[in-house]
Amino acid sequence: MRIAQIAPLFEAVPPKLYGGTERVVHWITEALVEQGHDVTLFASGDSVTSAKLDAVWPQALRLAPVTDWIATYVLMVERVAQRAHEFDVLHFHIDYWPNSVFTRLGIPFVTTLHGRLDLPEFKVVYSKFPTVPIVSISDNQRKPVPDLGWAGTVHHGMPANLLTPQPTGADKYFAFLGRISPEKRVDRAIEIAGACQTELRVAAKIDRADDEYFAREIKHLFELPHVNYIGEINDAQKVGFLSDARALLLPIDWEEPFGLVMIEAMACGTPVIAYRRGSVSEVIEDGITGFIVDDMAGAIAAAKKIDTIDRAGVRKRFEQRFTNLRMADDYMAIYQKLIAANRK
Repeated sequence: MRIAQIAPLFEAVPPKLYGGTERVVHWITEALVEQGHDVTLFASGDSVTSAKLDAVWPQALRLAPVTDWIATYVLMVERVAQRAHEFDVLHFHIDYWPNSVFTRLGIPFVTTLHGRLDLPEFKVVYSKFPTVPIVSISDNQRKPVPDLGWAGTVHHGMPANLLTPQPTGADKYFAFLGRISPEKRVDRAIEIAGACQTELRVAAKIDRADDEYFAREIKHLFELPHVNYIGEINDAQKVGFLSDARALLLPIDWEEPFGLVMIEAMACGTPVIAYRRGSVSEVIEDGITGFIVDDMAGAIAAAKKIDTIDRAGVRKRFEQRFTNLRMADDYMAIYQKLIAANRK
């Protein structure tokens, strides 16, 4: 099948450090190529892929900011439109950008929505395109807009051998991985670890938009003796960081659409302790791959019994549920339905 993957331009594919959407696009693309499909990736020029790369912009916008990022997306939509006839299906990862143009071209296309859908502007825009095929990354993600043109839910998956359990026996700490922001609640993770008299290692980025929050609410907590702030890490560093952790702490305070860190931890055989928000109940199996909790008392109790989780069992469930080959199979089923419907 001839497939186009259209990625955001803010990060390279895959991202050098933090960047969930671009990382997932990379994993989908690589799996489809591995399965023998003819795949073209529209992305920034510093992307690395086994597919054919159409470099819409020379460098990821995060590393080389531009005055008007909207202009780069206008260029990308036009580039894809010019080449649309070359593909059997177009798979977008750039929110509502393709809707107006590609509903008029007659080429099957679908968009995976990777973020939050409860913004009022989002509802207004998508009300104009009620039949555009959309994929959710969890069933919970759909709740704010249940009546759109949902083509399916596809949980994320990652290469089975990208992160594997490599423990050194130093599993004496809890891990926090991701981003320092109000909704991620690293402060809760610090409290959980402190109540258990256990070190917390924090591997996280601080976006410019969260600088004030960090300075006001979090910075002083990093001075506590049980907190070790490592900073932002890459995939190679994640292996040891997660494999050696007693558990990944995910005490989120928002409706997380998916949460890649959960399956990254599971790939390393590391259980997850997460608040019951967003996709958590779809990803974590309580008592098998970690514990799902409702409050601080529940999180502390879970942390104190985390050693009852079978780490080999955590890795096994990852292999059964969250590889990128499974994800590619799920998307192929959606592509085939869209192509068949377009022929009628």
